[in-house]
Amino acid sequence: MRSTKNEKKLREWAGAAPAPYDAERVAREIEDFDAAVVSIGDPKLTSLAADTNFRHLVSSIFGNSPFLGRIIRLHADWLPRLVERTPDAAFDDLLLRTASAGALDKQEEVMSALRLAKSEAALLIAMADITGAWPLEQVTDALTSFADAAVNACIGWLLRNAAARGQIAKTPEEVSAAGSGLVVLGMGKYGSRELNYSSDIDLVVFYEPGQLPLKDGLDDSGFFVRLTKDLVKMLQERTADGYVFRTDLRLRPDPGGTPVAVSLPAAESYYESRGQNWERAAFIKARAVAGDLEAGARFLQMLTPYIWRKNLDFAAIDDIHSMKRQIHAVGGHGVIAVAGHNIKLGRGGIREIEFFVQTQQLIAGGRDYDLRGKQTCLMLDELALKKWITDEAAEELKEAYRFLRTLEHRLQMIEDEQTHSLPASDDDLDRVACFMGFENRGSFARALTTRLECVRDHYTKLFETAPPLGEESGSLVFTGTEDDPETLETLRGIGFTRVSEMSEAIRSWHTGRFPATRASRSRELLTSLMPALLRSLSRTSNPDTAFDRFDRFLTGLPAGVQLFSMLYSNPHLLDLLAGICGMAPRLANYLSQNPRVLEAVVDPNFFKVLPDSETLNRSLCDELSHAEDYQDILDFARVWAREYRFRLGVRVLSGSADAEEAGPAYAALASELVAALAPAAETRVAEKHGRIPGGRFVVVAMGKLGSEEMSAASDLDLIMIYDADAEVSSDGERPLHAAQYYARVCQQLINALTAPTAEGKLYEVDMRLRPSGNAGPIATSFSSFVAYQESEAWTWEHMALTRARVIAGPDDLKQQVEKAIADTLTRPRDKAKIAADVADMRARLAKERPSSNPWEMKHVRGGLVDLEFIAQFLQLAHGAVHPEILTPHTRGSLSRIAEANLLPPETADMLVRAIALIHNLTQVIRVCVEGVFNPAEASSGLRSLLARAGDAPDFPALEAELLENQRKVHEAFESIVTPS
Repeated sequence: MRSTKNEKKLREWAGAAPAPYDAERVAREIEDFDAAVVSIGDPKLTSLAADTNFRHLVSSIFGNSPFLGRIIRLHADWLPRLVERTPDAAFDDLLLRTASAGALDKQEEVMSALRLAKSEAALLIAMADITGAWPLEQVTDALTSFADAAVNACIGWLLRNAAARGQIAKTPEEVSAAGSGLVVLGMGKYGSRELNYSSDIDLVVFYEPGQLPLKDGLDDSGFFVRLTKDLVKMLQERTADGYVFRTDLRLRPDPGGTPVAVSLPAAESYYESRGQNWERAAFIKARAVAGDLEAGARFLQMLTPYIWRKNLDFAAIDDIHSMKRQIHAVGGHGVIAVAGHNIKLGRGGIREIEFFVQTQQLIAGGRDYDLRGKQTCLMLDELALKKWITDEAAEELKEAYRFLRTLEHRLQMIEDEQTHSLPASDDDLDRVACFMGFENRGSFARALTTRLECVRDHYTKLFETAPPLGEESGSLVFTGTEDDPETLETLRGIGFTRVSEMSEAIRSWHTGRFPATRASRSRELLTSLMPALLRSLSRTSNPDTAFDRFDRFLTGLPAGVQLFSMLYSNPHLLDLLAGICGMAPRLANYLSQNPRVLEAVVDPNFFKVLPDSETLNRSLCDELSHAEDYQDILDFARVWAREYRFRLGVRVLSGSADAEEAGPAYAALASELVAALAPAAETRVAEKHGRIPGGRFVVVAMGKLGSEEMSAASDLDLIMIYDADAEVSSDGERPLHAAQYYARVCQQLINALTAPTAEGKLYEVDMRLRPSGNAGPIATSFSSFVAYQESEAWTWEHMALTRARVIAGPDDLKQQVEKAIADTLTRPRDKAKIAADVADMRARLAKERPSSNPWEMKHVRGGLVDLEFIAQFLQLAHGAVHPEILTPHTRGSLSRIAEANLLPPETADMLVRAIALIHNLTQVIRVCVEGVFNPAEASSGLRSLLARAGDAPDFPALEAELLENQRKVHEAFESIVTPS
């Protein structure tokens, strides 16, 4: 795009820049700038610096944008070539230099050149924007053109580098993006050439298998996945020179279950069979931006019938409207405001204008080619021309769009942040108002509010008659007693195979024979939900299995109206419910008995923050406060624990909580339960036996509870330590000596945690890590504990002690026990003896639990036991000199060991990565699988979920990484744990 106004040099536009906001900053910066001009000694720059209008432009930048000011400070020598010619000419020259960066030899040279070019582009485009030399459309077009040049430079270098390394059977001179089969699509604002100032870029990468001649043994998927990851690195990795673009790959088909580069045949199959309406909307703006442009154009042409349906497609609007409701839930959407308002996602914002246009394009674009354009303002004109909207609406929305996009750019220019929210403070709002060219905050607020209200009114009118959910094309009839042939065909078309059984099951739902569908209102709601429900189930990796579990879920519900109403109002919950039914039978079973727990998932903060210990404590205390007796305490604790376990399971299943978050959260849950039930257990014992005068006890967590590495199926390793006079008896009707008394309390606590009440049980409990193990008393006196650790404990018992954490009891006794544990672990030791003991212990375990199955991740050589033994050995061997390495958390201890230079950094990094992988995989497996995980029996969805949890492109790559990690960990164990 070229503007007719741009015959003038940029310097001639300089006087139109907005006034500077921060006068003090300007004074300091101009003084430094003048000194830099003298130091550089360029006559052109010296002359330019004396120009009044140019000094106003520089002052405007220094006073309004710290980010742009930093670029000028670092690169004042760029200014003559940017402002002493038209901005179009300066930008064309910059694009040529950007494109040539791809011809450099080394990757770091390319990355450096592109980052410097990005800084230059940021400065040039900003100056053309704030002076009015370029209108909004030319600003966004320039930002997009620079992105195209940068992406193409990276792609060209990556292909030539692959050829130079022998991965492609062509010379670097012969290889070319054209004809390579590599398709890089720009999506969203990048695809429509409407990038904002600090935008990330949405890319989707496809490839044509067999198109690029690769060396023998190198498969297309592995090659293009690696190339895509390298592309992202070259664009978004921050270096000393900054970054080029943040890059988002999540608009590819099924991003949670596919690699970052997808084959074109797989993509075609996906969009033909599983593509969703929101993806249709996304592809309105898709554009081939790099790679094999002809192949990209062919692919988009192939998708034309999918994107643009011939018949009026009001059903698509239902899905778009559902997306909008989800955006409202998470995007700060509410009443129109100024301070803190999100001008993109908020009420009356940019997204509403875009949705206003795209929904009508989806309705009419199938029959009217002129309505298939990518750019918002052009399509507003076209919609008015075709009488879909009034001329007045088009003009008002275009004016509002340009105002809001300009404001978006100013917000982002201040500090190069991808922000869309106005600041909350008056001073910061004053800065924005000044940068926008307004005299004061009040006039700016009035101008903004007028535009937001205008957009809101037009958007509301468009959607006021829209139904909440829509049907897929095709028949869905579940009445009568016979299968409807067209319905069976529709079900097959969306991915189900056992369609006759499905149809019969759904008809049975509508008969009202189950509690959930007995009420006519619940059947009406279920009928309305059916299309969206079936779509959600069909999008799982095994639709038939997901449907079977949903059938069991629904038929087990005690009632249906409340749940179906919630799903109707929150359509995105259907996908979550389908995912649970498809992959997590344990969660599905719980949900069928406790459907109201889904209410928590509706909370916008559900997927953002895990509850901390204080929140858990407050919640559990509130739950138990309603208990009238001991049995109530046990039951209420179980109900409370199940709900929080379900929440954690959903977070793990959705990928919004990894092991570093989920492990401590499961441990916090268990710790709060133990801390609440321990005094209840003593009170229960005291009912018959009274209390020990002056006596008190603590509970010490060991194992995974101690190290805060629990999963959904972990049991509890506990020790009880009491402090009381051995000769004192309890003061009740049936007195007991202290040892007997605390043994009873301990057993009562175990029962409280393990007993199967009407609400189930909480945990399995293991007390074998207490002094002397099963041969010792179930509760240990503090003096005996200290003496045992000093003189009798085996090395393996001290290894176990490295994960000890006191979780319940009075603070003073807690501190005494913690000190005793620390004293034990910091005792000087014979490293060779410790190594021999640890190696012997590991050998015995290997003999008792032999395994070569890599998915037996605990006991297989190179698995979790080896990792934990390495950490525990190093803690015991070096704890005396380096007490800072003592922490119960295995991954944390390895990191501290590395910081203390007790391991080579590369070895420590490898061990940390290995344990992180095992923990992440374990979290998913414990949520989704009951029993031992068998890859051969796992659904493709679970395999994909595990690949995502392990940050691998696919399941075979994950398995290969797991095996390689185990090999390296085993070698590290043999190297580190050596008596020599």
